[in-house]
Amino acid sequence: MTPQESGNVTESDQEALRRTGALLTSGDDPVVLLLAGAAGTGKSELVRRLLSLPEPAAAPRLELRCTRHDLVALVAPDGDRDGDRDGAGAADPGGASALTRLAALARGTGRRLLVVDDVHLANEPVAAVLRDLLERPSAGLSVVLAHRPEELPHPGLPLREPVGYPAELTVLHQELGPRDEEWTCRAALAALGADRVGPDLVARLHRLSGGVAQVVADLLRILAAGGLDDRRRRTAADVDAAGVPPRLADLVLGRATRLTGAARELAHAAAVLDEPASLRELARTAGLPPAEAAPALTAALAAAVVQQLAADRYGFAVPLAARALAARIPGPERARLHRAAGEVLAGRQPVPWARVAEHRRDSGHFGGWARAVERAASGCAQRGEHQRAVRLLEEALGHPSLPAQARVRLAPLLANSAVVGLRSDQTVGVLRHIVEDRELPAEVRGRVRLDLGLLLANQLGLAVEGRAEMERAVEELGDQPALTARVMSSLAIPYWPTASFGHCMSWLRRAQRAAEDSGDETVKLAVAANTVSVLLGIGDPDAWQLLDELPRDGIDPADSQHVARGLCNCADAAVLLGHYDRAAKLLEEGLYHSARSGASYQEQTGHGTGLLLDWSTGRWAGLAGRCEAHVAESGQMPMIAEDARVVLGQLALARGDWTQMGQWLDGEGIPAPAQGSVPLVAAASGARIRLALARDDVPGAAKEAAEAWARMRKSEVWVWAAELAPWAVEATVRHTGATDAHEMVTEFAAGLEGRDAPSARIALLWCQALLAEADGEPATAVDLLGRAGERYAELGRPYQRALTAEARFRCAHAAEDGGLTPDTDQLTEAVETFVELGAIWDASRARALLRAHRPERGRRSPGRPGYGDRLSPREREVAELAAAGLTNREIGATLHLSPRTVEQHVARAMRKLGIQSRQDLVPD
Repeated sequence: MTPQESGNVTESDQEALRRTGALLTSGDDPVVLLLAGAAGTGKSELVRRLLSLPEPAAAPRLELRCTRHDLVALVAPDGDRDGDRDGAGAADPGGASALTRLAALARGTGRRLLVVDDVHLANEPVAAVLRDLLERPSAGLSVVLAHRPEELPHPGLPLREPVGYPAELTVLHQELGPRDEEWTCRAALAALGADRVGPDLVARLHRLSGGVAQVVADLLRILAAGGLDDRRRRTAADVDAAGVPPRLADLVLGRATRLTGAARELAHAAAVLDEPASLRELARTAGLPPAEAAPALTAALAAAVVQQLAADRYGFAVPLAARALAARIPGPERARLHRAAGEVLAGRQPVPWARVAEHRRDSGHFGGWARAVERAASGCAQRGEHQRAVRLLEEALGHPSLPAQARVRLAPLLANSAVVGLRSDQTVGVLRHIVEDRELPAEVRGRVRLDLGLLLANQLGLAVEGRAEMERAVEELGDQPALTARVMSSLAIPYWPTASFGHCMSWLRRAQRAAEDSGDETVKLAVAANTVSVLLGIGDPDAWQLLDELPRDGIDPADSQHVARGLCNCADAAVLLGHYDRAAKLLEEGLYHSARSGASYQEQTGHGTGLLLDWSTGRWAGLAGRCEAHVAESGQMPMIAEDARVVLGQLALARGDWTQMGQWLDGEGIPAPAQGSVPLVAAASGARIRLALARDDVPGAAKEAAEAWARMRKSEVWVWAAELAPWAVEATVRHTGATDAHEMVTEFAAGLEGRDAPSARIALLWCQALLAEADGEPATAVDLLGRAGERYAELGRPYQRALTAEARFRCAHAAEDGGLTPDTDQLTEAVETFVELGAIWDASRARALLRAHRPERGRRSPGRPGYGDRLSPREREVAELAAAGLTNREIGATLHLSPRTVEQHVARAMRKLGIQSRQDLVPD
């Protein structure tokens, strides 16, 4: 057989392991595997896994390790050299003993395995013995020689000199390289757990470690045991804070100490540059003449301090290694190198301005730093990378050494990018400091104050404070129509609970005039996007035509963010109005333009609208999980999370999980009614009223209804009352009678005149039915509720259709003596809908109503039907509601049972299920 060599292995870890193990154990021919890999790439781990494979483990074996002066044998703790190794083996010193064992293994028969680690450290006598072994191998001998190619005394020759491999020897070569990001992700999940791996951790971990397995493992150990809060998710910032693992620092610094003169200077330049660079760039950074640079680089490569990363590109394969070395360079010399590195990178095309900025900052050149930050942030904003721009500008504007003139230039850039990005309390702090700086021109303060107001209102959910800042900005901006148009159109948005609709329309008209006066097409587009958002949001039928005229194609990314805002806001308005098919199409367009323009905040709000759409149209499967993920991703931005929280509260109400409902609708993280979005606050109030009525807390329900109705009256936008009105009217009827409720419904109907609002108009039918029932006209009420149910079916709102079917049945059932016949088929269908949606509380309540109407189906034998150890249907219903957290009194109100009867059902269910706690009452 002729010698064979394999190239670099590209299979998955397991496949590579099986393939290598099979080659080492197949047949009687001798085999040698030359296992190469840089420090930390996992050679020892692969060897350990090879030795644990069934066939090699059953064969005699010998594990040796080379040192700079000797050869040692590795033995198991019990001294059985050929036994199973648990990874805690000890070194058996003494070269003679190791060589004796080596000779005995070589003379043996049958399949045998020899593993020699750290062959790059072998001295000449040991290397000679191993060369002789391979030049005259015996049958059945498998040899693994593991080494670091970068530390070989003679590159490419693991055993110092060429080996005369005989024909019968199979020669394999396997080189381990860096791991990919997927492997890094698996390692992070295994070390930290999925709940502690933040979305940005893996990418940073992989980049800083260079994918080197040992560095990844060391960093993960630091992250897992670094005294951090165990429940907190680790992020990229935690990886940065972990620093350089000591093992890696010892390795790179130990290699660097062997360098002298120009080679050391070149290595220092590469460490400070900290990115792949050409020989010319390294020489310029180090300040070396070309004649000295080439041999200096050769020496640094030979010492494995720097590596060749690509054609004419040299540096550190592990960025943390560069940091370790750069940190040991004396301060003045490091500052000089940073300044030189900035000049070198400024000569590249395109110029990496963000990296130039870092080097100028670290060199103490703050004026140049500011100019580079400005160029970098402007480029990021143009590409839609607003979060990156914000990070650069936050740091610069927060630095006390930043020149005053630079602050004037950078502040508006930060404000503009922050508005379309995600929440940053640091940005808010910086902007607040800027707007109080009286040395800045009023125009600059006004521009910054505008975006600060938007940031407060949108990202932080402080609508009152944000609106106040924007109104001050109008005064400071003076006669600048382009900027005043922006702020006025923002003040025209009626969703904020701080101004009436009439006030908002006044701002909108002023914004339109200012936009025309500016002559700026981008400003006109921004105002047009806000205009259509406002008009569609209030149900203006003409808004659809304006929406069709909003440009979508042929616009640059800067303008695309305005289109994204308009489309996403219109999608949200369409959901509130009840135009669900249109909403879905608008949302798809809006998310596309949000991603294209880098408008992260708008993209997140669009996802929130999608959750509202799913709630409205009955796509509840997995909806709670999607909402919880959205809340988690929204972080500390209550306005973004508000959609998801309201949906979660309504889902919890339908399930009967009323404790959870309170946490989602009233807990930390949701804006107060005085700060939140008016339509969402109204929907949350509707849910609270339903809960109070279910608990027979009529005064509490009426109080919530009165406060919510007052907020709607202040907003003057009655199309947003669709999720509130029926419950508010019911609470008012039950508390004070029909007189006050008639006034509410009249006001509601007047507010919908001329408005395109299908959902609110159906809610009006429902309200009118409640009045008819209160006025003693059950036939009219049944008819109105039937029409409402049909309309909900046409809109595609299954939950509301089922609720109106239940209300219709209850009304007819209560007036059966008047000749009305309850529609049991329709109520049965409603029960099925509730069950399909997972609305446990609603399903139980509707079943109870159905049983109350037809308690028996013909005569049955006396006594209770026997269910043995199985739960009866009633016990199952009671168990489901008890497990959801309802009290006996609340369950009784839902199922029309006495609390004592409920208590008995709970006791029987717990006994049959063999449990001790109500919380465990989850029927199989």
